[in-house]
Amino acid sequence: MNNCALIIGYVWPEPNSSAAGSRIVQLVQALQDGGFDVHFACAATPTDHQIDLSSLKVTPHTVALNCSSFDEFVEQLQPRVVLFDRFVTEEQFGWRVAQSCPDALRVLDTEDLHSLRYARQALLKQSLQASASVGPVLAGSDVIFSAMRDSDMILREVAAIFRCDLTLMISDYEIQLLTDYCHVPASLLYHLPFMVQSSNRLQPSFAARQNFVSIGNFRHAPNWDAVLWLKQSIWPLLRKLCPDAELHIYGAYPPKKATDLTNARERFLVKGWADDAQQVVENSRVLLAPLRFGAGIKGKLIDAMQTATPSVVTSIAAESMPGDHPWPGRRADTAEAFSQEAATLYGSESDWADAARLCRPLLQARYDFSGHTSDFLRLINERLSNLESYRRDNFLAAMFQYHSARSTEFMSRWIEVKSRLKTLQE
Repeated sequence: MNNCALIIGYVWPEPNSSAAGSRIVQLVQALQDGGFDVHFACAATPTDHQIDLSSLKVTPHTVALNCSSFDEFVEQLQPRVVLFDRFVTEEQFGWRVAQSCPDALRVLDTEDLHSLRYARQALLKQSLQASASVGPVLAGSDVIFSAMRDSDMILREVAAIFRCDLTLMISDYEIQLLTDYCHVPASLLYHLPFMVQSSNRLQPSFAARQNFVSIGNFRHAPNWDAVLWLKQSIWPLLRKLCPDAELHIYGAYPPKKATDLTNARERFLVKGWADDAQQVVENSRVLLAPLRFGAGIKGKLIDAMQTATPSVVTSIAAESMPGDHPWPGRRADTAEAFSQEAATLYGSESDWADAARLCRPLLQARYDFSGHTSDFLRLINERLSNLESYRRDNFLAAMFQYHSARSTEFMSRWIEVKSRLKTLQE
C-alpha cells in the first residue's frame, strides 16, 4: 500500500525565519513517525533561507498555480494524506486533490485563524485613531466576531474547513470561536499546537545573561507593530528603570524602516536576522512580546520556554498558550505596566528564577512532541479507516464540495485557459 503523505505549502518552509516554518517541520516529523513517506509541493518562489527538505528525508516538488499539470502530478503520486498549509492553499489545490485523489484524507493546517488576526488589526487601527498610545485589543468574542464578519475572509476560511476531512487548530480559543459562532462541528477540528522535544540541556544563569530581547519576522504585521510600540511607548519607560540594559530586536527580513530605528544612545538596537533564534534568546535575561493584535500561538514564546527565559507578554501574546498553568513570566497590557513588570523580572534574581522554573512544566504539559504525535497519528489512522462513512455523514462538507459552491475551481480553470490563449497568441 502506498503510504505517502503530501504537504502542499503556501511557501517553502523557513524554520529559522518564522514559527510557521517550524510548524511544517514538526508536522513532517510527526507524519514520518507514523510511517508516512512525506512529499512537499509548493508553487512559491524558492528562497535562500528555506530548509533543505532532502536533509529531512522529504521529497520536494515545484508545482504551478492554475495549471492541470498538478492534477497529473498528484494523480501519479496517489497520497493517502494531503495536508494543506493554510486555507489559501486549500482554495488553490483542494478541488484538484478531491478530483484526482478522492480517497485521500484532506487535512487543513490553519497556522492561525487569519480572519481573527485581521479583525484585531482593524480594531487596533480604530483605537489608534483615538489615542496614539494604546495597548492590545481586548474586546470580547462578540465584538471580535462582529469585526471578523466585516470581511469575507472568515467565510473563505470556514468554507475551506468544511471542505476538508480534518482541520488542525493551533489555538483552543480559535476552536471555541469556530464552534460557538460559526457552528463548525467539533469533529472537524483538532487542537494540535506547536510540538517540541523535551530537553535536559542546562541553561545560562541569571547572572550569565544580560539585556532584553524581542524577536519576530518583520514581514508579520503583529511583530512590526510590537516593535513600534516598544520604540514609542514601552522602551522610553523601561530604559529609565533599567539603565544598564539594552534592548535587542531580532527578526527575519528587516526592512530599512526597522533598522533605521536603531539608536545606540537609547540602547535600542535592531539586530535583524538571527542565525540561531534560541541561542539569542537564551543569552538574554528577559524576552519581551508586546503584541497588540494577532492570532494563533507564538513560536517566540516556545523558544523562551525551551531556553528557560522568562517573558513579559500581553494578553494577546499569551492567548491559548498556558492553559491552566501559570505563565513563566509576567503579563501586562499597558505600556506602564509592561515596563514595570519587565524591570522587576530583569532586576530581581528570585523573581526571575521563579518564572524560569515554570517553563519546563508548561512545555511538558502543553507542547510535548511524543504525546501530541501519538494522539494525532491515532486520529489520522482512525479517519483513514472510516473515511467513506465519515464523509457520508458529513453533509455540509459534501455541500461545500459541490460545484455550485466551488468558485475557486472555476476561477482557476478560467485563469488556466486565459494563460493558454495568451501563449498561443504570442
